[in-house]
Amino acid sequence: MKKTIQLTDDVYSGIFGVRDANAREIERAFGVRLMVADGGLQIIGEESAIAATEKFVTSVVQVLRSGYAVDKDKMARFIELAVSGRTEEILPLEKDVKAVTVGGKKIKCLTAGQRDYCTAMENNTLTFAVGPAGSGKTYLAVAAAVTAFRKGEVTRIILTRPALEAGERLGFLPGDLKEKVDPYLIPLYDALKEMFGVEGCARLVERGAIEVAPLAYMRGRTLTGAFIILDEAQNTTREQMKMFLTRIGNGSKMVVTGDITQIDLPDKQSSGLVEAVRLLDKIDGIAVCKLQGSDIVRHGLVRKILSAYSDGV
Repeated sequence: MKKTIQLTDDVYSGIFGVRDANAREIERAFGVRLMVADGGLQIIGEESAIAATEKFVTSVVQVLRSGYAVDKDKMARFIELAVSGRTEEILPLEKDVKAVTVGGKKIKCLTAGQRDYCTAMENNTLTFAVGPAGSGKTYLAVAAAVTAFRKGEVTRIILTRPALEAGERLGFLPGDLKEKVDPYLIPLYDALKEMFGVEGCARLVERGAIEVAPLAYMRGRTLTGAFIILDEAQNTTREQMKMFLTRIGNGSKMVVTGDITQIDLPDKQSSGLVEAVRLLDKIDGIAVCKLQGSDIVRHGLVRKILSAYSDGV
């Protein structure tokens, strides 16, 4: 069987991709053939496959017509959603701008999971984001913090991480605890510099409007009027997590991010993030967002690498 979809010229390049790479992926995923004929896009295959492909192509066309570029990696993510029965999640999310970088780049949710995560941060005092590497947990949290700061909803941004990284030991590095941990805080600094610019970020750090510090520096403090982000929280102990969560003061928001598949705590200690999610999930004002492999927006290989490790390949 075959069916022809009438399309305008401006969307063909997005559907077919560079050297027809997108079209080949669509054909493999849906078991059809695509070609331009009879004045439109012709889909050739079984009836059910044609119907699924038409629904998929229609959704992608809506994305393209809204001005959203679809490269090979994004097409692969869209195909993954469609094959898993989530074609409706392909529809444009990019109209909802969450922040703007100093260079004018608009930061938008690229998946439905990311959209739900951003909504949770807007509507709750404390948000947990649990998910794989590359799903935007930290970057979107920093974007939300910058937006709140620019709107005057908070007067400072505080970002922190536990002083523990994959298999590393910090004891022999020179300097005090902050100096030892600073290299591991680079992802947070990088995100802030993209939002505020290098000089703007430096000025805000100098006047205390931005603080990036190891988790140990949070003990004994009450954090008011701040947007507080705890990154890599899977590597907190029960005691550290409890200490951190009880720092929140009036007028503050808190976001806790982590990947529970990458726990590096020694001696089989239980993760404070795992316990906190279990204990606090049903409390009003607290949201738990669980991002999935389909929310990974880093290089397409990241999804494949994580999938291979998950499957034990």
